[in-house]
Amino acid sequence: MKINKNKIAILGCGNIGAAIANGLVKSKMYDKGKVYLTRRDLNSLVEFKKNGFKVSANKEAVENSDILIVAVTPQQMDNLIAEIKNYVDEKRHLILSVVSGVSIRQIKTKFEKNINVIRVMPNTAIAIQESMTCISGDNKSKEGLKIAEEIFNKLGETVIIKEDLMVPATALCACGVAFFLRAVRAASQGGIEIGFHADQALFMASQTAKGAASLLLKLDTHPESEVDKVTTPKGVTITGLNQMEHNGFSSALIKGIVTSAEKAQNLYSTKD
Repeated sequence: MKINKNKIAILGCGNIGAAIANGLVKSKMYDKGKVYLTRRDLNSLVEFKKNGFKVSANKEAVENSDILIVAVTPQQMDNLIAEIKNYVDEKRHLILSVVSGVSIRQIKTKFEKNINVIRVMPNTAIAIQESMTCISGDNKSKEGLKIAEEIFNKLGETVIIKEDLMVPATALCACGVAFFLRAVRAASQGGIEIGFHADQALFMASQTAKGAASLLLKLDTHPESEVDKVTTPKGVTITGLNQMEHNGFSSALIKGIVTSAEKAQNLYSTKD
C-alpha cells in the first residue's frame, strides 16, 4: 500500500475538523492549498476557502486525497460512508476516524471493504498544536499507525492505546478540555470575588493552571508530590483544598469523566 501523505482531506469540518485543519497548517506539515475540507453546508466554509483551503463536496475530496480524516458526528457516519464508499480504494486510502464510539470493525463493515482504518481521538487544543491524541488500529494498520503518529505528533502529544479504550479516551482527553476549562473559569471567578478584575483573574488562573500541568509533564512527578510542596501545617493551601474536597471537588470531576464515558459508549447505534 502506497499512501501519498501530501494528499489529505477532512470530511466533516465542524469544530474539531476546523481545529485539525488549522493545526495541520500551523505545524507547517501542509499548505492550505493541499488540504481539502468538506461539510454538508459548504457555505459555512467560506472563510476557509478565502484563506486558501480547498473546499469541495465529499466525492471530489476523496478522489483527490489519500488520507481521509473523518470528523463527522456519529449520527452522520452512516450517510457519509454510503456517499463515499464507491470512491474509496482499499489499496490507496487511509481512513483516520475521529468519530466517537464507532469501531474499526463497524467502519469496515459499512464500507464493505478491508479498508485501512485508524481511530484517532484528539482534542480541540490541536488548533494550537497542544492536543492529547489517542490512536488505535487493528492488525492491518501498522503503516497507518505510523502515519497517524507522524501527523498528530506535530499537533501535540500522542499515545497508542487498545481500541477498547478509545471511548474512555474520549471522556478523559476530548471532553477533558471542557472539564479543565470549567475549573479555570471557576478559579477566575474566585479571583474576582477576592478582589481582582475579571481579565486579570482569568489570566492569572490560566497561567497558574498551565504552570501546574507543566510541572507534571516536565518533571514527570505525581500531582500529590507537587501538592505537598505547597501545603504547610495550618497553612492557607491545605485549608482551601480541604474545603474543596468537603464540597466534592475530586469526586465531582471523577464522576463527570465516568458519566461522559458511559454516554460516549452509546453515541453510535448500529446493528453491525
